Amino acid sequence: MRAVITVIGKDAVGILAKVSAVCAENNANVIEVTQSVLQDMFAMIMLVDISSLKGNFAELSDKMTALGDEQGLKILTMHEDIFNTMHRI
Repeated sequence: MRAVITVIGKDAVGILAKVSAVCAENNANVIEVTQSVLQDMFAMIMLVDISSLKGNFAELSDKMTALGDEQGLKILTMHEDIFNTMHRI
């Protein structure tokens, strides 16, 4: 099982590290990351393996949302099944 984490907000030092730390604390393995800085805006998409997740997916999502609120970022965590269903034609 995998999840897609998106992060958008004003660029600052350590965003990738902080999001990755929450993943590591919850045993979500980072598979792939793409990020861009457009002028002063940071955008990142992260694919994580959640098959060995500590706790449940809702807890990870809540922790990411809380991190985003704390850092002034918008962090959205979507289960792969939801992501695939939303983008199926």
